[in-house]
Amino acid sequence: MSARTKTKAAEKPPAPAKTGVKTPVARLVETPQTDIDDDAEDRQRVGVQSLGRAFAILEEVARHREGIGLADLSKLVGLHNSTTFHLAKTMVSLGYIRQEKDSKRYRVGRPLFALAASALDEIEMVNVATPVLEDLSRETGESSHFAVRMGDAVVVIARTSGPGAFQLTDRVGVVRPAHCTALGKVILAALRPDQLERFLDRVDMKPSTDKSITDVPRLMREINDVRKNGVAFDDGEFNLEVRCAAVPVKDFTGQVVGALGISGPIWRMSNQALKDRAKILQAAAERLASVFGAHA
Repeated sequence: MSARTKTKAAEKPPAPAKTGVKTPVARLVETPQTDIDDDAEDRQRVGVQSLGRAFAILEEVARHREGIGLADLSKLVGLHNSTTFHLAKTMVSLGYIRQEKDSKRYRVGRPLFALAASALDEIEMVNVATPVLEDLSRETGESSHFAVRMGDAVVVIARTSGPGAFQLTDRVGVVRPAHCTALGKVILAALRPDQLERFLDRVDMKPSTDKSITDVPRLMREINDVRKNGVAFDDGEFNLEVRCAAVPVKDFTGQVVGALGISGPIWRMSNQALKDRAKILQAAAERLASVFGAHA
């Protein structure tokens, strides 16, 4: 009978020798959870910062009508060249700014002009012109008008009355002939030579009063005066009892988009008083032009 060997059931492994060094013990460490709200806020913060930088670049490019190089642009917006380059590159790809091939200067792109032009419709013009007209009426004490071209005539799209007595009652939307009103002369003075020539060929300059301009040489003299001095006058040419003055208003393209004027009764508004108010009128036109994006 063979000998049977007993196996120890729970044989313990030998204890490690004591060396004075503690054996590391593994522990489960809980992984920190990312707060979704914090993450979203971080992304939003980065997005807002990038958007702010992009608009800063766009504004500086718009201010430099002759174009601006990368180094100068970076300095003005306070960004590193590489950051400015990547942001500008994105806006170039979208068309909002463009880069000249030879000089590498940045300029405003056409889509930006299209956006501005679409926003600058007559309703928006009225909204931004009205506060300027109100200030102008308070300063001069007379009625103020803003008019735009409508074919061969002009149409008043915004007006305000002054604080004084006996104010004129012209309504918004009234159409006036261009050849015998101060507002109209401003619009005519802004036409290209070929446009003005076609206007003179087709328009019958009917008199509204005995002071109305009815011949081309006299009208051309007045138009040249408007171009030279930047202000047009109407001394009873449309209404014998009314004198008017008007100046051009430009937009972001540098083109005349309308005429800003004041008018009052002849017994209160002498020719000298009208001339004295011309500076106030021109200052108001500059304020309105700045709202339309015109450069100072």
